[in-house]
Amino acid sequence: MLYREQIDKSRVPAHVAIIMDGNGRWAKQRGQIRSFGHQAGAETVHIIAEEAARLGVKYLTLYTFSTENWNRPVDEVAALMSLLMDSIEEEIFMKNNISFRIIGDTQKLPAEVLERLNQCIERTSINTGMCLILALSYSSKWELTEAVKQIATKVQDGKLAIENIDDKVISANLSTHFMPDPDLLIRTGGEIRLSNYLLWQCAYSELYFCDTFWPDFREEEFCKAIYDYQQRERRFGKTSEQI
Repeated sequence: MLYREQIDKSRVPAHVAIIMDGNGRWAKQRGQIRSFGHQAGAETVHIIAEEAARLGVKYLTLYTFSTENWNRPVDEVAALMSLLMDSIEEEIFMKNNISFRIIGDTQKLPAEVLERLNQCIERTSINTGMCLILALSYSSKWELTEAVKQIATKVQDGKLAIENIDDKVISANLSTHFMPDPDLLIRTGGEIRLSNYLLWQCAYSELYFCDTFWPDFREEEFCKAIYDYQQRERRFGKTSEQI
């Protein structure tokens, strides 16, 4: 029986975060340059976004480009930025009632890329289904540093007392403040680490790692991850009996 047939639709994770890893290695196996893998990975984004929306996922956050990725070869970064421009197809968003958001240090993005992204954000804002979020020029260390600056400024301006700073205040000052923390984090490509991605938000997320390279990651693999998530007991520090 297919995993998509075994999923309990009443217990689909509200927020799924994905580290889309393996594009470069997938291309290398085929004797191609890394940008070939990124192009194939962009197609996978469309496929998984549609499947997530079909299943009833409310938020899908994709680690697209980290702050550390700016250190990659100039030609690869340029190819990624060009691919990003080309792969933002509003038709897919509108057809599936998906809205679009981005998180990250967007000031570092080329002006034409940022303009294209903002255009898509505005035009899809009327959609009421799943929200697709791209983490672009993003890292948790950057995000937490920015949150500390914002909180410190509020304390300095007399708008916030130090004794009132708690985890809710920190969460409210993160770039992800508009959505719940991930229920499930998936990483493709065989690596077993978080790579500076949503570290605060994933404190109690269920983690799922698979060897499949992102360009080969399809609906059934995604459903397998959801099914695996549904077999776990989420205790959030409590005992099984308390749950």
